[in-house]
Amino acid sequence: MNIIYNNPYRIAGILSNATERELQKQKTKIKAYTKVGKEIKSDFDFQILGNIDRTEDSVNKAFSNVDQNQDKVNYALFWFLNACPFDNTAIEYLKNGDEEKALEIWEKVTNDKDVNSKNFSAFNNLGTYKLLSRDKSDIKTGIEAKIKLIESDYFESFVHSVADETFTIDSQKQSEKLIDELLTQFKNQYSSSETLQLFSGCNGTTQKYLSKKFTEEPLHKIESQIESCKKKRKADKGRAYEFGLKLFTNTKDDLSLLKSLLGTSDLKYKAVADQLANEIMQCGIDYFNESQENDSSEDFLKQAQELNETALSIAVGKLTRDRAKDSLATLEEMKDREVAQAIALLQSVKDAYETNEQQIRQQVKELKESDPLIRLGHRTINQSAVEDNIKNSIDWGKVNELLKEILPDDSLERIKASTKNELKSEFTELANWLKEYSQSNSVISRIIDKYKRIPPKLSFKIVSSEITNTDSKPLYTKYIRYIGLKVNVEVLQESTVTFYLKYINPKGKVDRNKKSSPNGYTRLDTKNLNKNSRTISFAGWGNADECTYDIGEHRIEVYVDEYLIHTKKYTVDLAPSERLEKEIASAEKKLKEINQTDYYESEIRSAKYEMSEIQKFRLFRGSSEKQSQIQAQQTKIDKLNQRSKEEKKKDIRTQEERIYKLKMELSAAKY
Repeated sequence: MNIIYNNPYRIAGILSNATERELQKQKTKIKAYTKVGKEIKSDFDFQILGNIDRTEDSVNKAFSNVDQNQDKVNYALFWFLNACPFDNTAIEYLKNGDEEKALEIWEKVTNDKDVNSKNFSAFNNLGTYKLLSRDKSDIKTGIEAKIKLIESDYFESFVHSVADETFTIDSQKQSEKLIDELLTQFKNQYSSSETLQLFSGCNGTTQKYLSKKFTEEPLHKIESQIESCKKKRKADKGRAYEFGLKLFTNTKDDLSLLKSLLGTSDLKYKAVADQLANEIMQCGIDYFNESQENDSSEDFLKQAQELNETALSIAVGKLTRDRAKDSLATLEEMKDREVAQAIALLQSVKDAYETNEQQIRQQVKELKESDPLIRLGHRTINQSAVEDNIKNSIDWGKVNELLKEILPDDSLERIKASTKNELKSEFTELANWLKEYSQSNSVISRIIDKYKRIPPKLSFKIVSSEITNTDSKPLYTKYIRYIGLKVNVEVLQESTVTFYLKYINPKGKVDRNKKSSPNGYTRLDTKNLNKNSRTISFAGWGNADECTYDIGEHRIEVYVDEYLIHTKKYTVDLAPSERLEKEIASAEKKLKEINQTDYYESEIRSAKYEMSEIQKFRLFRGSSEKQSQIQAQQTKIDKLNQRSKEEKKKDIRTQEERIYKLKMELSAAKY
């Protein structure tokens, strides 16, 4: 701390309670040394403070600075004095560089103790030592020691130790001088909040003075910024959005400081906060009106809303808050005007189409009932032509021209940004209807595709998600009835959001209920979100009686305003027990087939046929030759039969062992 390192008492090489005689003696000595260029050293240079460079000018200035009683007190509060045996011992330790011993003595006589006639100087010395630290907690302790000394009944003893016995002082004013000096020392070193924290242990009087010191400047700066912005806005309303943003940026820190010091209930804070909010709000209003009048290509409605939302976040008074809310409501209505206009156009086309269809079908019905030739079957109505007439009963070219006019790309973006979910749903339903029925649907198709690609302004962030199943069971077909989704979120602002979900099966098709599912989706779910919301739980989709999910990889896609915001994949499989049961059934079927199968059946049949041929009469073959052939063939048949029995027995044993092993695995299976 500079006021300690360059304290006049330190430069003079004396303690602050040195007698007038000691002061004059030191003055004479030190001036003599400086004249001859001799290095000056003092017992009170203290190693803790490092080296000191004394010059003739600095020495003269030092003695001059402690010439008056008030100055003596001011500088003494940032130096050491020796006014009791405790100080004498501690200062000796400090001279020898043993800071810990000195600190131990001063803390022993001050910790948890009131200021008294024997320790008032220890409070000052401890405070000076602590203020030399770089640790904020030490500095905080040092400040508290100084303030406690000044506010005590023994501060007068301290004053008379360093100044004349006749000198009187105002403790409150001295406290303020100390605070002013400390604030000067802390400037550019600590932020306002850090500085206030250093004084947080002081009493209400100190806090009140600090509040005054810290509020005067920011109040003046905010008021100046408001006046400057007001002049610029009136001179150039087309740039009012820019001015309003800059005003908020330039005053944000000062307003935050005032809020922490005064609180929102303070009249001064209310006044300046409402002035600031009103000017920012007016910037938004002027900018919107000017931009609308000049048919600006900027998204001026959104920008005006931004300024009004900023104003509402600042405003404290009811009148200012109500004004901001009314302004936002008006802008919201204007924002929804575009989607309302689009709905009106699409609905009018649909109404006209349905009216035309009804009229044409009624005419066909009346013709069927009134035309004798049709009734007798001699003439028919061309139903294909009727359908063509219905389809072409609207001037689709004119409809497309109106669509291009009312729904340019920027309008689609503003519609997507609307918070009126029911209006947006109505818009998309009508747009999809038009795409299906229009005989020239390229324009509406482009509009729909463009709208789908515009990201919605979400009021939350998705952190993670997990698939849920009935009773939290694994995703095995035997346990699945309803599969749901739980999404973990961070909510940024309160809102009502309509979510559309697609359950997509392994074949890539969307699972739907023809009666209840929205067009193109499995289901929809509307959720109210607030700052306390941590999860969004979507109810399960399925069937209470049986699993309707195929084995394989599935996924759930979550959409907001037809925009995909999240995908979660999951795999449906057979339970291990189900797989084992299927394998056992297959193995048992195989065993049954083995038991019912005659091995080498065709070979044995062929051998027996050959035997029958051998046994037939053949010319020029002797009986011995015949018997030999019969015997050889019988041996062949016997070997085939034996091999058949052995291999069948081996396969039966192998299959039985497999069945046994599978059944053991089944009995041990968890699921």
